[in-house]
Amino acid sequence: MQSMTNRGMPVTIPAERIIEPDHPDFDVARQEWNGMVDHRPAVIVRATSTEDVVAALAIARAAGLSVSIRGGGHNVAGLAVGDGALVVDLSAMRSVEVDVDRRRVRVGGGARWRDVDAATQAHALAAPGGMVSDTGVAGLTLSGGMGWLRSKHGLSCDALRSAQVVVADGRILRATEDENPDLLWALKGGGGNFGVVTELEFELFPVGPIVATSIALYPIDEAGARLRDFRDLVADLPDEVSTLADLAPIPDDDAFPGAMRGHGGLIVMGVAAAEPEAGARLLRPLGSLGGGAVADVGGSMPYADLQQFFDADYPSGTMRYYWKSSFANDLPDGMIDRLVDGFRRRPSHHSTVDFWPHGGAAARVSFDESAFGQRETGWLISAEANWEDPADDAANIGWDRDTVAEVGGTAYLNFPGLLEEGEQQARTSHGATFGRLTEVKRAYDPDNLFRFNANIPPAIGR
Repeated sequence: MQSMTNRGMPVTIPAERIIEPDHPDFDVARQEWNGMVDHRPAVIVRATSTEDVVAALAIARAAGLSVSIRGGGHNVAGLAVGDGALVVDLSAMRSVEVDVDRRRVRVGGGARWRDVDAATQAHALAAPGGMVSDTGVAGLTLSGGMGWLRSKHGLSCDALRSAQVVVADGRILRATEDENPDLLWALKGGGGNFGVVTELEFELFPVGPIVATSIALYPIDEAGARLRDFRDLVADLPDEVSTLADLAPIPDDDAFPGAMRGHGGLIVMGVAAAEPEAGARLLRPLGSLGGGAVADVGGSMPYADLQQFFDADYPSGTMRYYWKSSFANDLPDGMIDRLVDGFRRRPSHHSTVDFWPHGGAAARVSFDESAFGQRETGWLISAEANWEDPADDAANIGWDRDTVAEVGGTAYLNFPGLLEEGEQQARTSHGATFGRLTEVKRAYDPDNLFRFNANIPPAIGR
């Protein structure tokens, strides 16, 4: 293949940051976090500035290449690196600037949540992030962003106040409530369909640096009954408390009861966005379901440490991941029983079934305020198939699909499997916002240059 830099194109990016298949770093540069994903792009451009992104898109247009966008690269569907695409790699753009007086933070397009947490927690402030600190800020936010502050402060996208975006024709646009407001609306849940986001600005909220947590452990034999108790309890919890219940392996770690280590169990977790002593009182019911938990290994901890609690469970490049999800209006007894039974039949010890209550502030945002299409459902159920041996791919993927089929709703697009359903998955997941999203897509990416995502096609012109 003729080199990108030798095709008569206007290239202003240093040659050493243009990684083509014959480059010695190509295989490392194209590696994704999900070990089961093995994509071969046409070229990778390592951007260090917004101007680099403009130049990269000029190369793509001149060469007739579609574009995939790599921010943090922590995408289970492997969307960051597209087969045959030009990859705009933002991983060097990890700046974080905190404005304490305005309670705002500006974040580079390649930043990860650990970068943001470290900078904001120095001032006892936080933006609503995810639950794994290695996750990219942009990718999580653009498709929603569910984390430990969602009941009190909403999703990550709800705190997004502005963004700098390089759109398909190379223009650098600012998206705010006053400038290109349709673009800002679409970025709040519409995914990476509209351009390369090189900077995001979030509102910050007083959180930490110490927060109260509950991490209550229940035996697997009680899981069905305790999940019913959990379902009934969360309906009455205040917004300060965000919770998650996991059917999961209990770590073989001294912090956990010896009899449960290495076995499956139910972990009921909660975090209080409140002063730690008051938060501990709010969380107490999570450890008192039924006859009480076997143990509660939570307590007061730094919020930044909480954000890294799950990190070791999701190593990059060595594990194989397939995660599907489904929103549900409610959680009837029969569904709970089927999901517990499904967890018991999981092919991999590492896999989990997760129950996310979806309420509070995250449920009180209108479709006019953001493109995130699932506001009125009460629950998100996600099945995480995590395994190591490629020979086990079919068994684990099949288990995950069967488990989520018990719920039967629409997907959260940060947990989409491999987007096998294509446009239909995006259409059903966005629901009432899909039509408007196609209009925004036509305005900013009429030729669908950015299609390595939960793709939204441009509306057909009139």
